[in-house]
Amino acid sequence: MNPASPHRSPFAVALSVIVVSADSGQTLRECVRGVLASTLSLELILVDNDSRDGVPEAIERAHAHDTRLRAIYNYRNLGFGPAVNLAAKQAHGRALLILNPDCLLRDDELQRLLTVLEDRPKAGLIGAVVCDADGRPDPASWRRDPLLRRALNSLLGRPGEQINMARDIPVGVIETEAVSGAVMLLPREIFQRLGGFDEEYFLHCEDLDLCRRVRNLGYQVLLAGDVRVQHGKGSSSRHRPVFVSRHKHHGMWRWFRKHDPAAGNPLVAAAVWLGIWTHFLLKIPGQLWRRVRNG
Repeated sequence: MNPASPHRSPFAVALSVIVVSADSGQTLRECVRGVLASTLSLELILVDNDSRDGVPEAIERAHAHDTRLRAIYNYRNLGFGPAVNLAAKQAHGRALLILNPDCLLRDDELQRLLTVLEDRPKAGLIGAVVCDADGRPDPASWRRDPLLRRALNSLLGRPGEQINMARDIPVGVIETEAVSGAVMLLPREIFQRLGGFDEEYFLHCEDLDLCRRVRNLGYQVLLAGDVRVQHGKGSSSRHRPVFVSRHKHHGMWRWFRKHDPAAGNPLVAAAVWLGIWTHFLLKIPGQLWRRVRNG
């Protein structure tokens, strides 16, 4: 995994960076520019899920001279996981970095993530601390499986284990149950063994599912607490809040049914289903109002 090692073939690279866009806006330009500024041996695969903003095409034209960039255009929205899986099948890197289009990743941060992967033979997936523009870490960078009891503690503010861990994220490499899906590095071999993302998730919770399956395979999920990555909330979510929220709630339901032992109780499962979709319906008026207010 040493980035300086000789290539195994004319096509081999140390790292394949996969970015999925869906009307992701101008932050996508900065994301791509940052990746291509790296001195690492890498390729960048940009997968576009039927954007109408023209940004992916403009990026491809602007970087037409750079053979490290490849664009794949889907003329319908496949969802996040299926788009990543499509790119991974065409990737040549020995490691895959799945990166949100609104993340700005510096070369030293890339180097650090690869070093962690190289130094930890049981590392199956490595995340970073994603931060807002003011440098505040997103609590979802360091989290647990969203088991029902934890989800209820988080929702109701009850004492006990919650989904997100403590807000003071340690500086260093720590083992955890799950990390933010905005930045995920893993060996391509492990991604292939897992069959990639579960494509029954369209958007949201597929990252939690992937972390769980990495651990089930006997590998570690790690958080590089000293890697801080600027992350803005995607414009596609702002443009289509109800669409995104619907798929997020669907993801919650799928994760529960697939991984939570509580799903084995039919009465509990029915109550969870009702709670998830009632929560979705209650959020719609506020989402529509914010969209109208923000133009």
